[in-house]
Amino acid sequence: MDAIRAEDIVKKFGSVTALDGVSLEVAAGELFFLLGSSGCGKTTLLRSIAGLETPTSGKIHFGDREVTRLPPHKREAAMVFQSYALWPHMTVAKNVAFGLEERKVPKQEIESRVREALQLVHLGAMAERGVDQLSGGQQQRVALARALVVRPKCLLLDEPLSNLDAKLRLEMRREIRRIVKEGGLTAIYVTHDQEEALEMADRMAVLNGGRIEQLGAPTEVYRSPRTSFVAGFIGETNLIRATVSEVRDGYAMTECSAGLIVGRIADPEWTPSPGDTVMVSVRPEAWQIDNGAGSVITGKIRARSYLGRSIRYEVETVVGVQQVVELNPEVLREPGDAEVKLTARHSDVVVMKD
Repeated sequence: MDAIRAEDIVKKFGSVTALDGVSLEVAAGELFFLLGSSGCGKTTLLRSIAGLETPTSGKIHFGDREVTRLPPHKREAAMVFQSYALWPHMTVAKNVAFGLEERKVPKQEIESRVREALQLVHLGAMAERGVDQLSGGQQQRVALARALVVRPKCLLLDEPLSNLDAKLRLEMRREIRRIVKEGGLTAIYVTHDQEEALEMADRMAVLNGGRIEQLGAPTEVYRSPRTSFVAGFIGETNLIRATVSEVRDGYAMTECSAGLIVGRIADPEWTPSPGDTVMVSVRPEAWQIDNGAGSVITGKIRARSYLGRSIRYEVETVVGVQQVVELNPEVLREPGDAEVKLTARHSDVVVMKD
């Protein structure tokens, strides 16, 4: 396995800058996610790492080797695409063996490595089946086996689960992570699915407008977003504009038209000053209704959606409608004019640059 390092990558398509000075390092054996909305540059970055695009400027290293201008087949990387690109007229084994046959690997070794790759993706008993006889999830496993059989040092995945139904996506999330870890691979995975990234990633980078907005472990990015974009993209959040009145021990006391809200300062490299305008983020599950202590605002329930394991309320307040989610609800509150109190622990409130 190799570490992968991108240094100040710029990629332009005519007058459009798809990547604007992106730098990151993926540790050997790490499952690293690139995510962001459409057009943010995540797929362009992956294709640049794979050798399918050449950066306008910047460098890419696999381990100690600079590979910026090496063709894809010399990078010892394998890519799995959104469309599986399987040959329907071939058997599973023949699809998996194709890359080895192109490399002129001896027949006996091909058979051995194909068996090994199919066992890794739990398709050992289906080697002689036609690809058209497989389910979508099984076809995705064949595409993975075909990538793994060449024994790459890194695996690159471009939204590989987007064509599967919800149940299969959940199953394949666990399978892909298992395969990466058991295979000792360095993997970079592109997705726009936040839940997929939160469940699977060792670390992630959130891209926006060709730049990395935030990089870190899933818990860090979710719990401590540094910008409004990251807070809104990774999960849901309520955003409230406020003014700083006091800063102490990593927390900021802020004032808004709903009253006083205290929260953590998310960015360790930034300290607001009294009088600064900031953005306050409160996740829907962080608000509690008429229960708990901490920052408080009041409002009225205007709508609710019962979802079985949770219930979602829309609470109208002077700082806008707040989304509130209660898990395993014991009480179903009725919408109406009765005033309710929303509270959130200070540690669950995040203060960010406006």
